[in-house]
Amino acid sequence: MQEQTPETRVAHEPIAEPQSRYRIPIIASLGVIGVLVLGGALVWHAEGKTNKVALASSPKPVTVLAAKSEAYRAVHTYVGTLRPWIEAKVGPQFVAAYVETVLVRPGATVRKGQVLATLDCRNASAETAAISATAKAIAARQVAISHEAARTRALLDGGFVSPNEAEQITAKSAAQEAELAAQEATFAKSALDVSDCVLRAPFDGEVSLRLVDPGAFVRPGGEMIGVVDRNTVRMTADAPEGDFDAIPPGTKVTVHVVSTRLDIPATITRRAPSADPGTRTIHFEIDLDDSDRHIPVDTTGEVHVPVGQALPATTVPLSAVTMNDKKATMFTVDGDVAHARTLVEMGEVAANVFFPPDVLAPGSMIVVEGRSLLKDGDRVLAKTAHAEPTGSASNVVQGTAAKEKSQ
Repeated sequence: MQEQTPETRVAHEPIAEPQSRYRIPIIASLGVIGVLVLGGALVWHAEGKTNKVALASSPKPVTVLAAKSEAYRAVHTYVGTLRPWIEAKVGPQFVAAYVETVLVRPGATVRKGQVLATLDCRNASAETAAISATAKAIAARQVAISHEAARTRALLDGGFVSPNEAEQITAKSAAQEAELAAQEATFAKSALDVSDCVLRAPFDGEVSLRLVDPGAFVRPGGEMIGVVDRNTVRMTADAPEGDFDAIPPGTKVTVHVVSTRLDIPATITRRAPSADPGTRTIHFEIDLDDSDRHIPVDTTGEVHVPVGQALPATTVPLSAVTMNDKKATMFTVDGDVAHARTLVEMGEVAANVFFPPDVLAPGSMIVVEGRSLLKDGDRVLAKTAHAEPTGSASNVVQGTAAKEKSQ
């Protein structure tokens, strides 16, 4: 057999057709078509989401509430302090000493005469013992001298002693008696110093302060423990002198306890007969029963005093208006159009503003939400809000009374 060389093998093999030259253009064409279809779909989707209507011409969503007809009575509010009926700052009055024990802490209930703290008064006790012994010695000498004076006076009648000698003995007895009285007074003062070393509760109450601990050094007049009596709480406040006639004793008021958000119907108990010369204010007080001790003292309180006569009015929530002095700006809705209005108020009570009914008719629809984006004449899409409670003085007092009765 004839051996084939590489050259003869290449000459006898068939030549392959270049098929890949058609595949590449087809794939590229399909890719271009796909990109064009996807781009067209995206453009169509974007065009479908575009709002063709101008925002300024579309109604603006708002929440409205109908203005209510309510009697208005002016309420004066005075800020004051809730004070305990009595309070005391317990501390030494006569001695300076180190604190030995403190037996109570804030919140503890104490009885009158209960020991609150003790001082280290060994020096005062020793001094008192010395004074007591000296007084006993003087008393013994005074007894002996008084007997001698009696015997001397008996001898004077028989002429056995001279009148001068009798007078000397009698004067000596009187001097010794005076010295004994002075020593007894010194002993009484020293006994007060010793008793001052045991600090006791001056009345039934509660511990409000603990200002020292054992080991501290205290001086006369220093404060160690505070005690308060909260069975009755005094609401104290001051009113301008022009309101003197508005706060006579017996006036029905409402006391708002800021710390506990509690409203208490009460009556003004007492009123000062004169104004403070510096502030020109009238001091008045209200006694509140606190036998269950639920009112914290030395906290802020508000006194709401209704004045004048109740007048017909239209009430609007304070959150729906913008106040500028006595003028209130709001938006009312007539049909589907909002109108800006600026009115002069009658007054404010709680969270409501009151207007004369001839200025703002009851039933007018007031924008309570969404008014920050409104302008006069804008079209609106109104949704009615839930009615809010009114805040007239009469309703506040009656509602508080009902609440206290239910509790």
